[in-house]
Amino acid sequence: MTEQIIVNHRFCGPPNSGNGGYVCGLLSRRISGNAEVKLLRPIPLDTPLRIEIRDHQHAVLLHGVEPVAEAYPADTRFTGIPADLPVPPAYEQAGKASGNYIGFHEHPFPTCFVCGPQRAEKDGLRIFAGRPQGERTVASTWIPDETLSGADGTIHDEFIWAALDCPGAFAVAEKQMPPIVLGKLAVHIVKRVPTGEKTIVVGWKMADEGRKAYAGTAIFSASGQLFAVGRATWIWLK
Repeated sequence: MTEQIIVNHRFCGPPNSGNGGYVCGLLSRRISGNAEVKLLRPIPLDTPLRIEIRDHQHAVLLHGVEPVAEAYPADTRFTGIPADLPVPPAYEQAGKASGNYIGFHEHPFPTCFVCGPQRAEKDGLRIFAGRPQGERTVASTWIPDETLSGADGTIHDEFIWAALDCPGAFAVAEKQMPPIVLGKLAVHIVKRVPTGEKTIVVGWKMADEGRKAYAGTAIFSASGQLFAVGRATWIWLK
């Protein structure tokens, strides 16, 4: 079974390739249950790509004959609320933390759909995850708009995955934008996020392993209810 998709240029990470979390979310729709998606190469924009379903629980995204991403069921341990889930800051504190966002001062991809400061309202997600004073986590407020939702008034999966992408990179960074790329992302959606909902997006560093860094991300309501949680593998560039 195959189908064709096109990643619109609106959903870029770097200027000439798709945002990793958004692309992972598109591919995750082809997997039942919690999915994990591995990015193999930069994702071309405005270009016909094929999704090939293999064995019902393995989806491959191809550019021509070249695989660029693949999705499969997430580890069975990745269910429910993770033990290391941090308590989110208050909504007002998360807003103040965004003022510490290092991407305001140095950003290799300032037009990134998720975290680019050059994206306008209702164009990019504008999730600017900064560190609350004295904390190891990063946090940002986010109010998803109607361009991200369907007829039921809740946000499409690919935008939840996107929101859970970039904050992980800033969670593993210290004082400057890291030379790092997303390798894998798994997401567990607990509850649908309504359009216009005030949310808090949090990221935290989990571990390091050579050139790999592991990060968790989560989306909460303003009252602290968990909407979704992500687990990412980031790869430091040489």
